[in-house]
Amino acid sequence: MAMERVATAMYLAGDLVPASKPKVIPGMEGPVGEVISYALWLLILAGVGGVIFGLIKLATSDKSRNSGGSEPFKWIGGGLVAVILSSSVIAIVNGVAG
Repeated sequence: MAMERVATAMYLAGDLVPASKPKVIPGMEGPVGEVISYALWLLILAGVGGVIFGLIKLATSDKSRNSGGSEPFKWIGGGLVAVILSSSVIAIVNGVAG
């Protein structure tokens, strides 16, 4: 019963991540265009992972004055920058190819 719940949860989580269907960019046919497209989607996933890791560090960090309180915000900010930059590059590439 527990395995069915895990499988259902993974199936539903898979619907949250958009499918990476590379569009053919003029002048970049073949494996180069596909590799760039998949790399941008992996960068988005890495950025989301950085934001989640930063939120976990923020929730579990020592809130005293002697600890480094800015580190979780560095993770969150870096993850957000990665997501924003890669999604804007994907939008630009799709605009050029489409």
